[in-house]
Amino acid sequence: TGLKRSPDARSMNPIDAIIAQSGRMILDGALATELERRGCALDDPLWSARMLMESPEIIAAVHRDYLAAGADCITTASYQATVAGFTRRGLSETQAVDLIRSSVVIAKAVCEEFWRTQPQPANRPHPLVAASVGPYGAFLADGSEYSGNYSRSTAALEAFHRQRLEILIAASPDLLACETIPCLDEALVLAHLLKRFPAMSAWISFSARNGQEISNGEHIADCARALARFPQIAAIGINCTAPEHITELIGEIRANTTKLIIVYP
Repeated sequence: TGLKRSPDARSMNPIDAIIAQSGRMILDGALATELERRGCALDDPLWSARMLMESPEIIAAVHRDYLAAGADCITTASYQATVAGFTRRGLSETQAVDLIRSSVVIAKAVCEEFWRTQPQPANRPHPLVAASVGPYGAFLADGSEYSGNYSRSTAALEAFHRQRLEILIAASPDLLACETIPCLDEALVLAHLLKRFPAMSAWISFSARNGQEISNGEHIADCARALARFPQIAAIGINCTAPEHITELIGEIRANTTKLIIVYP
């Protein structure tokens, strides 16, 4: 998994130093898959975020293993972590906020410890921490993250995402990873919300149904063009999509923006 620069791209974001050094950034891999391999039960509306409550040390172990494997960027366990999701489980709002913030704290601590204690190649860049921001459909846990059929207004989506962005950014990640976004409206909500935090960058990664269309049927080319005007968007790309569509999707993105391109499972 990784990220590559589109031709003639010009950007200012935390990934630039890594791209300038090696031409690509290697991401970590799936969190939930590794948690399940370690015996965690994730059949739950909170999915991997459940482990923030129950076994944060296992999340740290997964982060550590990905760093040892060569990852340049660690993604936090906050994809499905929301205040509403945690309070539905009986936690207070304060406890929910602390858990969401802890996803960044855990990842940062693992990165710093790994960098300090493990021998590193001279040309290895210091790894980044990307705070994961899942789509509204992930909170619903009904599969709508792969369709974008939310029946929610733009204002409702903005209210949902604003609180979590504030919590995550207050914990000082290097950037945000807005992932598995199924529709352009939600991507634009996130891009506009980012303006409230001018020092923060994000990548936006869509899920797609084929080589040209994202999950709700909109064209990835239109998404790339629409997001190209937002300087805080560090990269545009694809995740949770059948591998046979990826090459065509990369070509569609590259033809419509000079931003970095990000692709992962």
